[in-house]
Formats: sequence, structure tokens, C-alpha cells
Amino acid sequence: MIAAVPRSRTITPVVPHEIALHDGLCYSLWLPDEGRTARAGVVILHGAGSCKESHYDYARLLVSAGYAAISFDQRGHGASEGVMDGRAIEDIVAIADLLRSRIGDPRAAIALRGSSMGGCFALMSAPAVGAQAVVAICPAGPRGLQRGVEAGTLGFEADVPALSALLTATDLHETVASLEMPVLILHAEGDEQVPVQHSRELAERFVPPSSRLITVPGGHHRSVQHDEELQAVSLKFIQRALGRE
Repeated sequence: MIAAVPRSRTITPVVPHEIALHDGLCYSLWLPDEGRTARAGVVILHGAGSCKESHYDYARLLVSAGYAAISFDQRGHGASEGVMDGRAIEDIVAIADLLRSRIGDPRAAIALRGSSMGGCFALMSAPAVGAQAVVAICPAGPRGLQRGVEAGTLGFEADVPALSALLTATDLHETVASLEMPVLILHAEGDEQVPVQHSRELAERFVPPSSRLITVPGGHHRSVQHDEELQAVSLKFIQRALGRE
């Protein structure tokens, strides 16, 4: 008896439309397939010591839903130039503007999605970007980041005085209380680096009624960002906030 041989198929993964430098920042741009026009976009922010490639799975989900997306190496990380310094928020604004230019609309709706340090910066930069939604995953606190920067334990190069000054000047609780756009915070209760209580305290300052906090039993600091079910939840949240549901 001859055993049946299963058919094989070749899967071609979706790749970035463009990888380049913008003012020393190395970015990966993702656009929907030809024939589909993105009317909105998402800027993806990685965590300390990480890189843009760590979030390609989420970028692929976004383009499959018709969004443009961009992930980039923050300074001191990956292929970007220079060290992380007091320009961190300005860099996010510049990348958001770049995404709007690639969409072809300077007023295109933009959401921010950040993990850990990226979650903190997403909340900090949302007003300057003109973001219409923010997804923050296990967002780090400015004081904890400052301690890590000064101790040199976060895995990236930094202009310590400049970056510390930016973080010292930030009260994330007050920042969240001032945000007018909807915010979704996702946090694993088993997070060993950023306590879930930090996100619970931030959620107490939510203003828009559509803002949400979702905590997940167990897990760890990096588990939520790659959980397919929670990625789908965050996509649904962005769709509702940007009016593309």
C-alpha cells in the first residue's frame, strides 16, 4: 500500500513595501496591496532593547485589514543612527508625518501602538502626533525607564542626561488624564518587569468612555504583544476609533 503524500504549498510572507532611513531613523513601511488605498495608518513602537522587526507580525495584520503601517528602530536601536536622546517624541512625530505622506493625505487618521517603553512613548507622544487612538501594551513608567537608562541596563545606547530629562519631566498619570483620544491598555498580570498595578492606576485616569484596560491572567512582559487573540482585539479597537469598522 502506498501512503498518500500530502500536497505541499508555498507561502510567501507579506514583506515591507519600503525599508529606508528618514532623518537617521530606519523604518519599515507597510502598505495594502495594489488596488487598495489606505485611508488610515498605525505607527508601531517597540520596547527598550528591541527593534522594528519584532513587530512585523502586527504590521502584517494591519495591512491585511487595509491599514498602512510603519515600524521603526528608535535611536540607539537596530539600524537607526545615533543614540536615544531628548528627541524621542519628535522622532515619533516625524515618523507619523512620514506615514501620512506615504498614505498621500497629510490629515490621515493615525493610531499609535507601542509595547513597554514604546507604550510609554505612545501615550506621551499622542497629542503631538495628533493620534486618534493609542494602544499601549504593558506600558513602562517614565521613572522606571529613567532608572534603567541611568543604570545602563535597558540594552540600548543613550544620551543619559538628555533622555533622563525627558523622562523626568513626564508624569504619565497626568498625561493619560489629558488624553482626549481613546486609549486601550493591555497588560499581563504575570508581567515580571512592569507591574500590572501600574496600568490599573493609569486606567483610573481615562477620560474617553471608550478607553479600556484589559488584564490577562498569567503571561509575562512580552507575551501580550504577540498573542493573536489580543492582536485582534487591538485591531478592532483601532477600527472603531478610526471609523473604519
